[in-house]
Parts: sequence; structure tokens; C-alpha cells
Amino acid sequence: MMTSLSSLAPLALRGFLISLLATLALASGFALQAQAFGNHNTNAPVNFAADRIQLQDRENRVVLSGDVVINQAALTLRAARTLINYTDAGSLQIQRMTATGGVRVTRGNETATGDVAVYDFDRRIITMSGDVRLSQGPDNLRGGRLVIDLTSGIATMDGGSRAPVDVPGAGPGRVTGTFTVPAR
Repeated sequence: MMTSLSSLAPLALRGFLISLLATLALASGFALQAQAFGNHNTNAPVNFAADRIQLQDRENRVVLSGDVVINQAALTLRAARTLINYTDAGSLQIQRMTATGGVRVTRGNETATGDVAVYDFDRRIITMSGDVRLSQGPDNLRGGRLVIDLTSGIATMDGGSRAPVDVPGAGPGRVTGTFTVPAR
């Protein structure tokens, strides 16, 4: 399952932009490292709603399908289908959640979208892939893969295989984005 994105407020954006600019200077656009998604309570209960649930007890997994909505603290994940792997040591403990089909993760004014999202509960890492977009208000990033470390609050984006058509200098394997500049 995914973790809450809503506590990513203006302070997080400033840290995000500083980290972004430093990383862009070092990585020449091949990877993006940003401060984001920090202060999420990864120990909060996981709540879900779906059109259908299938418990596959022998495989220690649950399949949710049809307009899946999952919440943990202030983080909301939406997808067409989600597979939840768990262990059963007296009580169920989620290990991993894999969401597919129009995945959208939101927290406050931040949104991350992609084709697939994997939330590793043990490592407290969310990995999104497939035409990934990360936005906070009017600011946005695009790439092929986004890795969010919920413990450190650091998010790293790698370039995708397709070149955006609307960004000069963009090509396959590059991270692209737009940041607004405050009026003075």
C-alpha cells in the first residue's frame, strides 16, 4: 500500500526545489533527487474500499479490484487493481502492495501518477513506474520511474524511454519538468 502525500506543503516544495536544482547540476538531467513525502506515518492503519475483494489465503495475499481506494494517514492511493501480500504470524501484517491501472497517489496538493506503484512496507519505499508524473500545485516533473523513501523523505526520479514532445532539449532517458517562478 501507499503512504500519505498530503503533508507535502510549501516547506517541502522549497526543499524539493533545492534538492532538484542541486541534483540537476550534478546529474545533468539524468536523475532527479528531491525532498518529498516526508513525515508520513508508515505505522498508521491501512484502510481500503473496492468493488471486489478476493482473499487468496494459501498465497497470503488479497486482490482488490474495481475503483480501489486505499488510505494510510493522509496518503490516498487509487488504482484499478491492487495486490496486497501479507504474513500471518498471529495477526496480518502487510509486506507489499502492488497497484496497477491508472495509479494515482495523493497527499495534500501533491500528486504522483503512473502505470504501476509498489509500496514495500518493510523498507518503507514506494516505487512508481510507467509515464510517471509528480506535481505539487503548478510545478511538475515527468520521468520513467519514481522512488520515494518514506523514512528519509527523499524522492528520486529517473528518465523515461519516451521523449516529451513539449520540452526543448528533452529526449529519451531524461527527466523533465516545469517550476513556477514567484512574481517580484
